[in-house]
Amino acid sequence: MKKEMLLLLVLAFCCSAFAKAQKQKTLPTQTLISPTLNYYLPEGVSYNPEIPTPQEIIGFVPGKWHVSHDKLVHYMQVLAEKSDRFTIENRGTTYEDRPLYLLTVTSPENHKNIDQIRTDHIAATNKETVDNTKAPIVVYQGFSIHGNEPSGANASLLLAYHLAAAKGPEINALLETTVILLDPSFNPDGLQRFASWVNQHKSKNVNPDTYDREYNETWPGGRTNHYWFDMNRDWLPVQLPESQARIETFHKWLPNILTDHHEMGTNSTFFFQPGIPSRTHPLTPAMNQKLTRQIGNYLADGFDDIGSLYYTEEDYDDFYYGKGSTFPDINGSIGILFEQASSRGHAQNSDNGVLTFPFTIRNQFTAALSTLKAATSMRVEILNYQNQFYKDAREEAGNDAIIFGDHTDAGRTDALAEILLRHKIDVRSLKNDVSKNGKTYKKGYAYIVPKNQKNSRLINAMFEKRTTFQDSLFYDISAWTFPLAFDMDYDENANLNNAIAIDSNTGITQIETSDYAYVMPWNEYYTPKALSTILSEGIRAKVAMKPFSLSGKEYDYGTILIPVQNQKMNTSELLDFLRAIAIHSKVNFFGVPTGLTKGIDLGSRQFRAITLPKIALLVGEGINPSDAGEIWHLMDQQYDIPVTKIDLQDINRKDLSRYNTIIVPATYGSPENEVIDQLKEWTRAGGTLIGYRSALSWMSSSKLLPLTFKKTENPAENITFEQRRDHSGAQRIGGAIFETKLDRSHPIAFGFKDDQLPVFRNTTLFVEPNKDSYSNPIKYTGSPLMSGYISKINLEALKSTVPFQHNNYGRGDVIGFTDNTQFRAFWYGTNKLLMNAIFFAKEM
Repeated sequence: MKKEMLLLLVLAFCCSAFAKAQKQKTLPTQTLISPTLNYYLPEGVSYNPEIPTPQEIIGFVPGKWHVSHDKLVHYMQVLAEKSDRFTIENRGTTYEDRPLYLLTVTSPENHKNIDQIRTDHIAATNKETVDNTKAPIVVYQGFSIHGNEPSGANASLLLAYHLAAAKGPEINALLETTVILLDPSFNPDGLQRFASWVNQHKSKNVNPDTYDREYNETWPGGRTNHYWFDMNRDWLPVQLPESQARIETFHKWLPNILTDHHEMGTNSTFFFQPGIPSRTHPLTPAMNQKLTRQIGNYLADGFDDIGSLYYTEEDYDDFYYGKGSTFPDINGSIGILFEQASSRGHAQNSDNGVLTFPFTIRNQFTAALSTLKAATSMRVEILNYQNQFYKDAREEAGNDAIIFGDHTDAGRTDALAEILLRHKIDVRSLKNDVSKNGKTYKKGYAYIVPKNQKNSRLINAMFEKRTTFQDSLFYDISAWTFPLAFDMDYDENANLNNAIAIDSNTGITQIETSDYAYVMPWNEYYTPKALSTILSEGIRAKVAMKPFSLSGKEYDYGTILIPVQNQKMNTSELLDFLRAIAIHSKVNFFGVPTGLTKGIDLGSRQFRAITLPKIALLVGEGINPSDAGEIWHLMDQQYDIPVTKIDLQDINRKDLSRYNTIIVPATYGSPENEVIDQLKEWTRAGGTLIGYRSALSWMSSSKLLPLTFKKTENPAENITFEQRRDHSGAQRIGGAIFETKLDRSHPIAFGFKDDQLPVFRNTTLFVEPNKDSYSNPIKYTGSPLMSGYISKINLEALKSTVPFQHNNYGRGDVIGFTDNTQFRAFWYGTNKLLMNAIFFAKEM
């Protein structure tokens, strides 16, 4: 009996010590699997019992399980209902129809006047002098833009609870002087995907072995959105619905601070900005980085208090303005990147011991609270910085303008204008046709952007060409010049007198009725969408291999011919059908009365029949998911062309004869020999095989697409051990823009009006040209660099090489691109290269 009593006393003491340790933060945090709420919350703060805790709504304390998006937003909805400090709005939906919620958090008194607070905050950025002593600061806190970096989104539960329920003078002062825009999940689809993965593989006895299936998610992983995009590269291009909602919020409020919560490798600790100083974009003011360092002091204090390791001014940079932590820097705000070592599940072994999910959440929560502490302490200084930013921008702005357009393609021109408009940039239509420096800008096909406007610095960042840099290493791309990405004619010294208020006229002309034929120029961006619709309905169409003129109008290479006779539709049905396509696809059709032309007549053999593409896209393990997703998105969202996604590992069990086109995105290594043999057999039988980037290596070695690769040497002379990584890193092409010359008579170049084409490149695959010049329709020029960084060694190697090659293989065709033609969904200028490969391969 005494032994039993003694045992009970020992157990009671241990339980009491355990609970006290959690409360006092002395528990060895790296072994905590099922935390209590006190593990996270700051000491000395009392909480309103009327506000429900996360576990009362979602069923568990954050960190025990990974929160799914539906539970996350349900808790936020409950808080908005229960707390007068919160309001909630749904700004749209993801591709999977998940809501994009935003919470506005501030004091109840501020909420009563929130519209005026926002109006005054925006107005202050337009004034020469402002008294900010009483103005609230605006902080945008966003979490987990990469779905498999979930500690941020899970920490948002704790942050929301703290902001809703905490009591006392400190939280009152915070809410009175701060408007918090709380975005609990930047990437709902990816978060849901990853939470499902790790939760379904969690064991009762959590196993931190890195080999466990829990920590090794299957392809494509939860990092990306529905179409497998890395959304933290889309802040500037704004091509995705999640980004469009965020950017609308950003410009609506112009927050003073924006935080972006991420995760990194398991063996790391915690990173907060600033990044490497030499890798900051030159357009970012020095004061921005100074203030970022000052905010970092508050972060350091927060991590010191809980004993967490951290570092700063290493690894990451502030160069590409398309990232969440850098985009604010060119918009008068301060962007801050947080990178937490990832448990990638519930607990994983690391160099720093067992890294648990609760530990990662607590660090993110600490970073969020420390940011708010910095914001309130530095409020006036940061508000004054924003005011000075826009004041300086007004003084720098010139009085001239930028004109851009393509007089043959309204669709691509409008798409660039739409991006500018999403960034609240003043864009105007062209009053009359203009000729400038040998380029023609046509009314309805061009826009003018005044330089003297509020977002002049953002305009500079989007239109500038830069080829000199302080550093030779980049975390992301080094160039993104938008008019080059869209293959636009543009001039930065345009006259504003040629501008009028923006005109929504589509430029689509009324189709004239014809009993003979209709023709569709191939220049417009959405012509592949129109052609696919035509062929899908069983309507015969042909492509012109040579230019011609008819009824006073010139028609270029690639013009599409739709004869009226011998079609499944009668004359009036065909006209109505084409009229509907013209409106839906924003293209022009021209009715012609005769087949007699100047040039090739409409009955000529130089008009070749086009077959409806039946496309398979290889996906799955061994395929780069971002590259695959960009192709899928292009086909599905831009062109409404169906593609069948076939897993590379399952291809041997598929009947490929269903398809006439197979697209192979960049691969990791080479497929199995039997897969290559299957692709060879299918191609010999008449298929078109299109490969990208690293896939060209095995396509060449297997003789599907024989290529000669130019090799480079980079001897490490006078390089220390410490410098070795920088030495090799400088030879990487992270992403730059290069000039190529086109042979416009080749089918791969159909639809391009000029013989010069800017292309994006981020590989070091340098392909020697074919000995037959006509087999090199796209070729890098002798001075190819247009914008971005490339080493001297690689620049010399790139000159006069080719980014495209074609090979006849049996009755089929093999096509290879060294680089991505649909990069991040905004590289509109080269999208048609892939579409030409799909529709016209048989004519190459």
